[in-house]
Amino acid sequence: MKDDFPKQIPVFPLSGVIYFPKTNLPLNIFERRYLNLVNDCIKKDKLMGMVQSKKNGNEVYKIGCLGKISDFHRGEDNRVLINLTGVIRFEIKKEILNKKLYREFEVSYEKFNQDTKKDDRLVEKQEINLLFDKTKNLFKKRGLILNWKEFEKLDQVQQINTISMIAPISNEEKQKLLEAVSIGNKTKTLLEILEFYLYNNGSEKMTIQ
Repeated sequence: MKDDFPKQIPVFPLSGVIYFPKTNLPLNIFERRYLNLVNDCIKKDKLMGMVQSKKNGNEVYKIGCLGKISDFHRGEDNRVLINLTGVIRFEIKKEILNKKLYREFEVSYEKFNQDTKKDDRLVEKQEINLLFDKTKNLFKKRGLILNWKEFEKLDQVQQINTISMIAPISNEEKQKLLEAVSIGNKTKTLLEILEFYLYNNGSEKMTIQ
């Protein structure tokens, strides 16, 4: 399955935005370079990568997520509104030098080919219930609202990835979750992070490294 995806992809580096396979990310595109990126993707295979920028210069994290443009609307002032649906995570191997305004990278999907398969190694129900309880408690502490009825309609992987994406935790911790290869390891790490925030009264200055 991993061989079906392009090994050279256009990438949108964005600080503070991390998304996961089987989740949706709405984006409002207005910079010329990323308008070019989206337009080129629409003409080709609708696939583009998202990766989190590091704080220093043009550096980016090595692990990102390939997404497919599932919705596209051209708005006022040449803005473009898209919805990006997460497909599979990738590991950056090297940057491709080009004459385009946006960046392209050579990537590998080998570590994450399970993202596109039905995962029969589901997390134990007891662990999922504990994850939901901790998430609800943290959301309540932060005054955040989630439509739990709609959330419960998602499959287990979507639920875990959605919590990882929207939980009120640091970007570094979300990146750590993105890099967790198996759904079991991701769930264990997520539980530890949520417990840490609950124990420390949700302090935003303290994070798990």
